[in-house]
Amino acid sequence: MAHSSKPDLKLLALAESGTVNPHAQDVQDVAFIGSDFFDARDLVQVRYEMLRRVRSEGQSIADIATRFGVSRPTFYKVQADFERAGLVGLLPAKRGPHGPHKITAEVMAFIETVRTQEEGLEAQVLVERIAQRFGLAVHRRTVERALARSKKKRP
Repeated sequence: MAHSSKPDLKLLALAESGTVNPHAQDVQDVAFIGSDFFDARDLVQVRYEMLRRVRSEGQSIADIATRFGVSRPTFYKVQADFERAGLVGLLPAKRGPHGPHKITAEVMAFIETVRTQEEGLEAQVLVERIAQRFGLAVHRRTVERALARSKKKRP
């Protein structure tokens, strides 16, 4: 009879929050090896401790970068993010676009104007009108999402 191992709750929590260190195996700092407190899988903890060692203990950036499994440019980016935003800066940033980049305020105003003038206009027709007016190629779903966001903002 095989026993199922208990799930690693901390790893599950880190995964859910998006803070799992994808390079945990590269952390060679002695404090993280076999420790109950320090966890190389915890990206925020690794980044904070890396910065603390340089700032509070005066250790060299080159040594720390090596022991924590990051490049020096990565260290400097983490340092700048921390100085800019504090602990929140240590959280991994979402990759990719952060919102619609083609549907600007001007394009959205155009969409709303056209929809006011011609009720029930389908998204595909709006796509064609946006292409004619602005020279932009947008997808039908992009327009549908913009309309949904606009609808949510209205009281």
